[in-house]
Amino acid sequence: MRTHYCSTVNTEHIGQQVTVAGWVASRRDHGGVIFIDIRDNDEVLQLVCDPADSVEAHKIAEEIRDQFVIIATGIVRARGEGLENPNLKTGKVEIVVTNIIIENKSLTMPFELGDDRVNEEIKLKYRYLDLRTPKSHKIFKLRSKVSIIARNTLDNLGFMEVETPILTKSTPEGARDYLVPSRVHNGEFYALPQSPQLFKQLLMVSGFDKYFQIAKCFRDEDLRADRQPEFTQIDVEMSFCNQEDVIAIAEKLLSDVFNGCGFEVPQTFNRITYNEAMEKYGSDKPDLRYDLSMVDMIDIFARCDNAIFANIANDTKKNRIKALKVPNGDNIFSKRQMQGFETFVKQFGAGGLGYFQMKEDGLKGPLTKFFSEDDLKAIIDRCQLSLGDVVFFGAGDKKLVWDYMGRFRIFLANEMNIIPENRYEFVWVVDFPMFEVEEGKIKALHHPFTMPKLDENGKVGCDDLEELESIAYDIVLNGYEIGGGSIRIHKDEIQQKVFELLGIGEEEAKEKFGFLLDALKFGAPPHGGFALGLDRLVMIMTGSSSIRDVIAFPKTQKAQCLLTHAPSIVDEAQLDELALRIRKTNKGQ
Repeated sequence: MRTHYCSTVNTEHIGQQVTVAGWVASRRDHGGVIFIDIRDNDEVLQLVCDPADSVEAHKIAEEIRDQFVIIATGIVRARGEGLENPNLKTGKVEIVVTNIIIENKSLTMPFELGDDRVNEEIKLKYRYLDLRTPKSHKIFKLRSKVSIIARNTLDNLGFMEVETPILTKSTPEGARDYLVPSRVHNGEFYALPQSPQLFKQLLMVSGFDKYFQIAKCFRDEDLRADRQPEFTQIDVEMSFCNQEDVIAIAEKLLSDVFNGCGFEVPQTFNRITYNEAMEKYGSDKPDLRYDLSMVDMIDIFARCDNAIFANIANDTKKNRIKALKVPNGDNIFSKRQMQGFETFVKQFGAGGLGYFQMKEDGLKGPLTKFFSEDDLKAIIDRCQLSLGDVVFFGAGDKKLVWDYMGRFRIFLANEMNIIPENRYEFVWVVDFPMFEVEEGKIKALHHPFTMPKLDENGKVGCDDLEELESIAYDIVLNGYEIGGGSIRIHKDEIQQKVFELLGIGEEEAKEKFGFLLDALKFGAPPHGGFALGLDRLVMIMTGSSSIRDVIAFPKTQKAQCLLTHAPSIVDEAQLDELALRIRKTNKGQ
């Protein structure tokens, strides 16, 4: 129906007849001569409808309005000196129309395309229109390119693409499952996979050696800007490997993707341990584009005259007192602002926030009276303070302090506008704890199939379970966890020991994971892998503020699709087939 895409028409075609097709981006009537900007999936091109060239085409152009679908044929000519548009690829030429067809009309648009002020709910309701914008096309072209490069890289490295089931068994993986009732087996349910974790391990038992999949995953959890109920990950698993092998593959994949899409990144990335990340940045996904880091001060505060700080400092295993230095902060923030920062940290559970200012005659602030001159000097030396610096202090339970001081670090960086744009700072976080304790209950930090670090006898031996490390790793980019993985347990005795530590009995283990445990007894090789969040990756690469921008048809924060009105009520006949009955709750739902 066309001879050229709009973007391909250039000065080489001057004098030639071409046919283009697309949507009307704008229409302008300049006293008898009508100018139309036609847009296809790639670019805008100017059409000129002059009755001197074609009375019929001009007559049709009078009926045309924005967003009509048209097909136009005409002769390419130069726009002329002073009339060129340098913002367009096609800005040096235009088409003098000899024939034009209105292929389809359009209703008045419910909002102006490309207007960022439009309510997001309206955009999601008419998502097919919002996707019509050049910005959206650019995002999804990049997303497509990322997927193609990833496939090509993994194919060249000898990985085989294998699809795993969408309808599977409900297993505990950290979030709620989406359940699908079975019509054939009344009262029983499938679950949508939170990840292909168990199946990719089974493929290693099958001898597939190297597997990958661009996989759909589903988690019924509370949503936020970088989270959706259904998401896509680049899933990778390999046999006879160690952590270094897996990290090398992930770095090759990421560097190929970024460099192939025009973003210059290194071939290998920095690493820090989980413990270092938490102690210095208060987060296991630290943003390292800026250099604000925490310093431990608990030994100095143990000597102060303030009973609250001294009591906290008595338990160095459970508690932390952290300092966060802000260079030149005394000249950036007012005293009122610094006092107001306490309000910010209190919303995350902090009891308060102390601070010192570095003046010409030493440290000043409400807390100085509790410290000796020697300890004030020790604070200056430990924090490497210079004139004009401000140092903030958080104290309390270590997990609480890590959390609110880590959030405060990010808050300050945004307030000071020191986060560089168009910079990509990767870092591996390694040596994660094997377990975490929540409300007195031991849980696997990643999942129960993660290989723990063994002692010199090859046993899972550790007096303090919270100190036991795993062979797990996350890849972090600009403060976002974009992927991670682990070496898996492939020996039955190690798996049984981990279940024992988690309080999972033999019967429960068989019920939840029986098919995998059985498979591991049939010659399972050492294996491990990782997964990268494709949506989150593209969100960062495109500078989008929300993961919804990079998913073609996303859900709202309430997990609703405003376009299709899902989820929705189904009729009684469907429920009867599934032997289901809707029970009314107190909310009437």
